[in-house]
Amino acid sequence: MLNSLASGRRLALQLLLWQLFAALIVGLVFAMLGRREAIAAAAGATIVALGTALMSARVFGQPSGAGMALGRLLTGMILKWMVIIGGMIAIMVQYKLPPLAAITGLVAAYAVNLLAFRFKG
Repeated sequence: MLNSLASGRRLALQLLLWQLFAALIVGLVFAMLGRREAIAAAAGATIVALGTALMSARVFGQPSGAGMALGRLLTGMILKWMVIIGGMIAIMVQYKLPPLAAITGLVAAYAVNLLAFRFKG
């Protein structure tokens, strides 16, 4: 086994914290354009972090066999995408926040994913 469950949990926690940091940064950047834009950008990134937290809790919940681990990963991914899509719909449709800012926040949080897996050291 190349990776332990504990290292996976640590990586998931690091990723979650970096995504929340990205939400803060993108919210501050969009604050120059206005309050609604800042809220939309921070919410877009925070939704990705929430989805990551939900998926991580599902995947790293309790040790199990390979088949169960794959099932947990798949259900975690489905839950993550449900949270992200539902959250983006709520941001843009229900709260009528600027979509460009929300999508920029979402992209910024996913850029953290790329950087985290590129430089996981």
